[in-house]
Amino acid sequence: MLTNEEVICSACRHDLPFTNHHSVKNNETFKKFYGRLPVEHASSIVYFHKKGIVQQLIHNLKYKGAEEIGTLFGNLYYTELNEIHLAEKFDAVIPVPLHKKRLRERGYNQATPFGTTLAKGLNIPFNDTLLIRKHYSKTQTKKNLLGRTEIDTTLFEANFSENDCGKHFLLVDDVITSGATLEACGKALLKIPNAKVSIITIAFAHS
Repeated sequence: MLTNEEVICSACRHDLPFTNHHSVKNNETFKKFYGRLPVEHASSIVYFHKKGIVQQLIHNLKYKGAEEIGTLFGNLYYTELNEIHLAEKFDAVIPVPLHKKRLRERGYNQATPFGTTLAKGLNIPFNDTLLIRKHYSKTQTKKNLLGRTEIDTTLFEANFSENDCGKHFLLVDDVITSGATLEACGKALLKIPNAKVSIITIAFAHS
């Protein structure tokens, strides 16, 4: 088990561009979904800048198998959420799913270590089977901004039972850019009767 210091040095951690979104209702992440998706809460932990430390961390998390980075950010954030009593509102943490083919290629879902750590810290279940990705598609990093805003809303489906009705789901991912993928996931979850959705990502990238 790596310590926080081994994942990112204390000096670098001090330089992380924290957003403080969790303490501002109408923050940038929340505003991404105006008129698109009715979210109860939305926030990101840090800003994503090209060639910055966050870009390097997310790249290592997503493509280099550095899952401990997701764990680090989960540990950093659940204490913040507990302090403002947000944890009491959520019933389960749901990661943005990868298609099973992509999951085989990568070997893991980069949202999982972040999500499982948040769930443990918030003392709520982590559920990576409720939301499924039905179709295999190109990675978002290879699309231009227009392509990213045109995610097919039928890509995702909620495989729910009666026990899932009326629950408040916390949807998590590594980075939000246009918000299109998270919007499509949120819409799938909101097909569950009386469901509510909140969104938290590790990083916020200006689109």
